Amino acid sequence: MDRRDFIAGCLGLPLLAQAGAAEAQAGLTKIIFPFAAGAGGDTLCRLIAQEMAPMLQRTIIVENRTGGDGLIGIKAVKGANPDGGTVLVTTGPTMYLLPMVETNPSFDTAKDFVPVSLLARFEFAVVLSPAVEAKDFKEFVAWLKAHPDQATFGVPSNGTIPHFTGSKLEKDLGIPLNRVPYRGSAPIINDLIGNHLPFGITTLADALPQHRAKGVRIIAVSSAERSPFAPEVPTLRESGIDLVADGWYGMWLPAGSPPDLVAKLSAAASAALAKPEVKEKLTAIGLIPVGSTPEGLTKELAADIALWQPIVKATGYRVEN
Repeated sequence: MDRRDFIAGCLGLPLLAQAGAAEAQAGLTKIIFPFAAGAGGDTLCRLIAQEMAPMLQRTIIVENRTGGDGLIGIKAVKGANPDGGTVLVTTGPTMYLLPMVETNPSFDTAKDFVPVSLLARFEFAVVLSPAVEAKDFKEFVAWLKAHPDQATFGVPSNGTIPHFTGSKLEKDLGIPLNRVPYRGSAPIINDLIGNHLPFGITTLADALPQHRAKGVRIIAVSSAERSPFAPEVPTLRESGIDLVADGWYGMWLPAGSPPDLVAKLSAAASAALAKPEVKEKLTAIGLIPVGSTPEGLTKELAADIALWQPIVKATGYRVEN
């Protein structure tokens, strides 16, 4: 890598950690995150890259390879050399929902990737506009029945956990709901605050600031237990909806990656996530750091496939590709 290439790399792809000149020449690892910079997952990537670089004695950079609801970045890692130079960090739902909804799946998670580690969990929430006169989920259901013409909800994108959580609500409540896809959580929150949208299903972390400021009202969270970030809010299960819909981030390598490399990367990721300063920074943005073995990530993925496959199939939702 000559000086101009190095400078260009620093400018185009934020350099998070460097283990010295010799290591930089010897090896470069790219963490590909298939979504935009600035969100919680991007912060997660940058924090763990900074901690993992000295452990692995490699320069680590983060590349935001966006597009196709995550598919562009996923395919880039799928086609990469299995030499440790390219790593995928993305949401679990991206890895199991995309193959479910595509008419011709672009990838097979089990065949095209090697699991490395579960990284962090996050939660979703049912969020109301101030215009909806309901203090809790029971009152919200009564409001929906009384205002069927206003039973519209926003989701960050089609084909996501919020999308299919809405489908589950529609089925369990027996109330027709109109789904409106947005480009991310921020515009949903803005429309809720402005009373342009009755309710939305989005990430808890994105809704919390306005919930605390009384700009919106969170009435249910998707986790198995009440969230440590909003312990006053009941879960969907407590509210009568038998669904746990957590989100999470995981790390994968391309298929064919050597087992010793997988083990080293997994250990480094878990060690990074165990550091108190990393935990503090992640919990501050609504992420719960976990870390796991490759087997732990495989188990998590299998459980979510079993949960969501019948729900997704029942909706009939498909994406032509």
